Amino acid sequence: QVQLVESGGGLVQAGGSLRLSCAASGRTFSNYGMGWFRQAPGKEREFVAAISWSGDSTYYTASVKGRFTISRDNVKNMVYLQMNSLKPEDTAVYYCAAERYTFRAIARSVTDFASWGQGTQVTISA
Repeated sequence: QVQLVESGGGLVQAGGSLRLSCAASGRTFSNYGMGWFRQAPGKEREFVAAISWSGDSTYYTASVKGRFTISRDNVKNMVYLQMNSLKPEDTAVYYCAAERYTFRAIARSVTDFASWGQGTQVTISA
């Protein structure tokens, strides 16, 4: 498995920006597609964004498209989520995840991901 550690969460006002980082170690990071998920209190974990193992393809849930950008650095073993124009409804714990299998097309389901970080809290005030 890939070990993942997120950082970069915090409290910002609506309209502000945050950049989440995810440091990966363990198995060959560059072989795995990566994703960001979030979970708000009382809600199920939901897909936010994903990037292919090569970094050539990305996918976003509709509510963040145009505001969030996922990227990866396969030399530094890092994944990032740049979040702009933040809204109170973006408040959640954000999780970084690595796909279960290597060299797959972009995944979006929780069950397609086998390795998870501990999460980082993002709170957006109105």
